[in-house]
Amino acid sequence: MSSTDAMSSTDAVSSTDAVSGTDSVSSTDAVSTADSVSGTDSASTGAVGQRPASGEQFVLTRGPARAVIGQVAAVLREFSIDGTHYTETWPDEQLPPMGCGIVLAPWPNRTEDGQWTAPDGSAQQLDITEVSRNTAIHGLLRNTVYRVVEQTPESVTLHAEVVPQHGWPFNLDTFVRYELADAGLLVTHTVTNRGAEPAVFGVGAHPYLRVGDTPVEQLTLQVTGATRAVTDKRFLPTGFEPVGNQGADLRDGALLGEVSCNDALTDFVAVAAPGGGERFEHRLSGPDGRTLTLWTDPDFRWAQVYTPPDFPGHGSDRRLAVAVEPMTCCANALRSGRDLLTVQPGESWSARWGLTPGD
Repeated sequence: MSSTDAMSSTDAVSSTDAVSGTDSVSSTDAVSTADSVSGTDSASTGAVGQRPASGEQFVLTRGPARAVIGQVAAVLREFSIDGTHYTETWPDEQLPPMGCGIVLAPWPNRTEDGQWTAPDGSAQQLDITEVSRNTAIHGLLRNTVYRVVEQTPESVTLHAEVVPQHGWPFNLDTFVRYELADAGLLVTHTVTNRGAEPAVFGVGAHPYLRVGDTPVEQLTLQVTGATRAVTDKRFLPTGFEPVGNQGADLRDGALLGEVSCNDALTDFVAVAAPGGGERFEHRLSGPDGRTLTLWTDPDFRWAQVYTPPDFPGHGSDRRLAVAVEPMTCCANALRSGRDLLTVQPGESWSARWGLTPGD
């Protein structure tokens, strides 16, 4: 669990495109990073000659909507509409605070002692990336520079390889596509198995949400999960229980100023998705009636809700923030096997989530 921290699947970039000439973005399609507008509450590109800590910035626009994506960790740096921000931002020279906006792959959250057993029975030892808790946290791509495989004024698709390495025997292509559409911001994750054996994995994202300038403590968060992971001091699951026994029950909504959360939730109530099928919805509501819905495809069976009281803002500001992290599995899934995904050699998996503002 964090403590530091509607497109069809056919819309995703195919793995064939990722290794073809479409890796190069034509000058007519590319959106210049110079289009980014600097400001104290906007992702920017910094001074001429300076590179943001999150790498090259991709600025997407569609009417009054704007998104900024950083190349490192395919990080979501901004989503706003007509100047109203729906995700937290941070200065160019800083790393994403508390994992803000990064992609979590090929597993989200923590792996205990970095140790797990692969499907073939081989013992695996991942590099320890959270020394204080002796865990391997948030996958292998949070410091990876993704490559552009497709870009338009309204969308960008980024690609990163996950090659066999310490504690990880699989060879994967991963893609993240961000797109501005009528419904808001759409995000599609695709994983292709480039190895000779079935690969297990998980995927997550780490957005910190807001509704304009409304203080987070005045927002109400509804997450319909009926089950939470019970965790130890290292935020590793020791069991599962109905919500309400401990921690916050968010099923009917709770004022964020009155709760403290660091919970992985599951067993959501599914609702009808536009165009057919079902999806899950998690909703922030402000006192003025404005809302932000984070929706996910059913493969995102978990959401980590984290409310740090000391999220670093611009300057010396520290304040309450809220992360709602869509995840396909919870912490320690590599060890427990719970809700791990499997992709066969040469095949791909794809699923989506998105952010939809409302009045």
